[in-house]
Amino acid sequence: MDNKKGKGINVSTLRQVWSVVEQTHTNVLLRLNDADLVKQLLGELDRLIVLSGEETSSVSAYLYSRTALIRDLAQARLA
Repeated sequence: MDNKKGKGINVSTLRQVWSVVEQTHTNVLLRLNDADLVKQLLGELDRLIVLSGEETSSVSAYLYSRTALIRDLAQARLA
């Protein structure tokens, strides 16, 4: 799969990212600040798959760009 010279996130990793988000306790997703939320999710992801330094950076940037969506989804779980 072409990742445009490693700058993207492959589909399998993306699926794992959202699986980790879904499996993470709602209160954790809602109470952590952005930096700690990304760190928490990356830590959980790291337990499942091995990421290169470049992949970790890409996933980190992706998660930072999606923190509002992640929190919206967590809030919807409470409804």
